[in-house]
Amino acid sequence: MGSALAFPAAENGNEVRLVGTPLDREIIDGCLAKNQHMKFDRPFPQGIKYYQFEDWKEAAEGADFIICGVSSFGVDWFLNEVLTCLDPSVPVLSVTKGLINLPDGELISYPDYWQSELRKKGIEREICAIGGPCTSYELVFHDNTEVAFCGKNTKNLEMMKQTLATDYYHISLTNDVIGLEAAVALKNAYALGVAMTIGLVNRDLGKDAGLHYNSQAGAFYQATKEMLKLLDMFGASENCKVIGIGDLYVTVYGGRTRKIGILLGEGKTYEEAMEILAGVTLESLVVARRVAKAIYRRAELGKVDMNEFPLLTHANDVLDNGKDAHLPWEAFTFNDTKR
Repeated sequence: MGSALAFPAAENGNEVRLVGTPLDREIIDGCLAKNQHMKFDRPFPQGIKYYQFEDWKEAAEGADFIICGVSSFGVDWFLNEVLTCLDPSVPVLSVTKGLINLPDGELISYPDYWQSELRKKGIEREICAIGGPCTSYELVFHDNTEVAFCGKNTKNLEMMKQTLATDYYHISLTNDVIGLEAAVALKNAYALGVAMTIGLVNRDLGKDAGLHYNSQAGAFYQATKEMLKLLDMFGASENCKVIGIGDLYVTVYGGRTRKIGILLGEGKTYEEAMEILAGVTLESLVVARRVAKAIYRRAELGKVDMNEFPLLTHANDVLDNGKDAHLPWEAFTFNDTKR
């Protein structure tokens, strides 16, 4: 996604310097040779400069702001290797989606985690973030995309929007950091559960049965119900809640989480699914486990009722406890009648 954002940035006439992590040497070499990311179907706009990681300080010199595009697995690496060395006056915009669970059952966003860890080192800085329904491939394709930028410094948000907004990349702004970050992180965990229904159709009715939408919609309904309950815990704004639902939709139908959900639904074990998808970054698994741990801990403290989150706990049991993927459908029903 960090590479995809180079498209609207460069097309707006900005100088863009794309820096790879130590794991991206082959990608950066390919960009230098062909001006194209190996996973994209079109070349970058002209004028983008490419750097291997050891030259990141040179690339950051004079930048208006830095975009962080590492995965959840690189959060601590980015903290230690970049944020602690970067001039605190340079704004940072993160596109990494996720949450961190604390021992007391609380969940914090990556910007909050980074800022608190930097504060321990005597460094004060604000980190903004991007959330919303967007896959990198569709952004590169210039499909109309709606996202939100969040942060406490509205002036910085407005500057970042002016830099990146185009006729296909549409940006809302919010100061509700935890609301937006929680919404777009939670969708990873719940998209896993919805995608299982696709694999279950393949297993139960045969791979020639085609796509069926009743079960997908039923799981989607339950996912949104549970997400909204969790987002109420964060005090998320209505706008952040609904953009999270939009992100759930695109992740079910166009994200990497779809792949592992289908495999689990088809009856593959977690280990078998991971072997098949070797090399694919699956942040949904990180989020699903962290959120489940936090909710279980809250339940131990008497703060929540686990019966209100049957889809989340089911997904966690499939991942970690060898449970079959067949969903607990009756647990999704409700009775609002009066006698």
